[in-house]
Amino acid sequence: MDRTFVMIKPDGVQRGIIGAVISRLEAKGLKLVAANLTMISEEKVMEHYAEHVAKPFFPSLKEYIMSGPVVAMVWEGKGSVAIVRKLVGATNPADAAPGTIRGDMAMETGKNVIHASDSDESAAREIAIHFANAEFVAYARLDEPALYE
Repeated sequence: MDRTFVMIKPDGVQRGIIGAVISRLEAKGLKLVAANLTMISEEKVMEHYAEHVAKPFFPSLKEYIMSGPVVAMVWEGKGSVAIVRKLVGATNPADAAPGTIRGDMAMETGKNVIHASDSDESAAREIAIHFANAEFVAYARLDEPALYE
C-alpha cells in the first residue's frame, strides 16, 4: 500500500486544529498507520529539510518548526501522496483553493499549518527520518474490502 508523510506544524497544533486536519484525511479514505506528537529535534529538522538548508528562508523555517510541538503522521492509501497534496492545497495559502486544508485554515506561507510529502521518494525519505518500522500499526478499517470478504 502507498504511504505518505504528513506533519501538522506548530501553528496547527497551537491553534487546536489537529482533529480537523486528521478528519479530512480520514474522510477521504486514507488510513493513519503511525502518529507522534513531538518537539522535532534540530537533527531531524536538518535532515528533513536538507534541500533547503542553504536557502535564505531556512533559518526562520528551522526556528519556526522547532518553536512548538508537531504531529508527525504516516498515512496509507492508493495514490496517497497525490491525494494528500490535493487535500493540502498550494504552499501559499493565498493561492490555495477553498476546500483545501491551507485554503480553509492557513493565512501565510510561513505558517501554513501542514507539511505533506511531494513525491513517493520524499515520502519514503521523510517517513524513515521520523518513524521506525516498529512504530507502524497494522489494522483494517471498517470500510476496507478485506473485512467484507
